[in-house]
Amino acid sequence: IGLNNDYIGGAVGLNDIPQYTNWFWLYFAVVATIVIINNFIKSYNGRACISIREDEIASESMGVNTTYYKVLVFTIGALFAGIAGALYANFFYFIRPDAFGFMKSIDILVIVVFGGLGSILGSVVGAIVLTLISVFLQGIPELRMVVYAVVLFMIMLYRPYGLMGKYEFKLFRKRGVSHVSNGSKKSL
Repeated sequence: IGLNNDYIGGAVGLNDIPQYTNWFWLYFAVVATIVIINNFIKSYNGRACISIREDEIASESMGVNTTYYKVLVFTIGALFAGIAGALYANFFYFIRPDAFGFMKSIDILVIVVFGGLGSILGSVVGAIVLTLISVFLQGIPELRMVVYAVVLFMIMLYRPYGLMGKYEFKLFRKRGVSHVSNGSKKSL
């Protein structure tokens, strides 16, 4: 349907998009996305979504409305995908229907699996590492997919939960009390 619409450029895509995006807005969007998703994960809704990810049947038995949270997560994902698409279009001045094909979906999936499922920091590290690999192999696109496959295979073989696993970097750590073996308490 979109390929036949002249308003959005048809198969050629949209051209002459004004550049409102620069590196500042790109980094700002990345940091804002990380902060928003991190806060969401720590909220009641985020914990409900994590419980659905871990065991959907147990979540339903505890009274979590799984359909509601699945739609919520899908909507939040679509929001951030739309923001990413808008930044992409403004940064490169044009957008075509084939810019986000099957291979782009595979790239995103490889980034998430490489970085670690359930880890925001892992996804960021995975995106940086795989983007650097892609840039270094830009002249040989066929080799890029082979290297992606080998890197992903090695990560899945030696680090089944991804590069970072479920580890998250905590900017502000809570200071707690550690217990010493003789029963006295020692403040951290």
